[in-house]
Amino acid sequence: MEEYFEIGQIVNTSGLKGVIKVKPFTDDIQKFSGFKTIYISIKKELKEFRIEQVRFNKNMVFLKLEGINTIEDAEKYRNLYLKVKRDKDEKLEDDSYYIVDILGCKVFTEEQEELGKIVDVFETGSNDVYVVQNELGRQILLPAIKEVIKNIDVKNKTIIVHLLEGLL
Repeated sequence: MEEYFEIGQIVNTSGLKGVIKVKPFTDDIQKFSGFKTIYISIKKELKEFRIEQVRFNKNMVFLKLEGINTIEDAEKYRNLYLKVKRDKDEKLEDDSYYIVDILGCKVFTEEQEELGKIVDVFETGSNDVYVVQNELGRQILLPAIKEVIKNIDVKNKTIIVHLLEGLL
């Protein structure tokens, strides 16, 4: 399992004192209030920053990070991604998974036919949709509902699905 989660992307600056505007990648943006440090992914390296202040506005997160004190400092990080360390103790609800843990899972039908790997997950409002791609590049969209997704084993990176009529 991944040690770090991508939690958002720096999309802009705010004001003159180095505040960054973040598009969050989490359902619960209030989680940002619980972080003491955050990592910015710079050319496959992670640079750690202490969070000085967090505020929210219209589903966006505004962070003041230690060491980023001017708009010019903040501008250097535009379009980069924020990561946090995985909380080993955080428990998810039943049948809930981190997207990072689902990506790359091999998908099989109940008859053990391999369909491909999960290459993307996107939200539709009512449920997530898993994008499964085979080795030829063909994609299948699977709704993440109990009637379709029968078993997810993140440890072994496998997912068993029941194909409803019309999914292929």
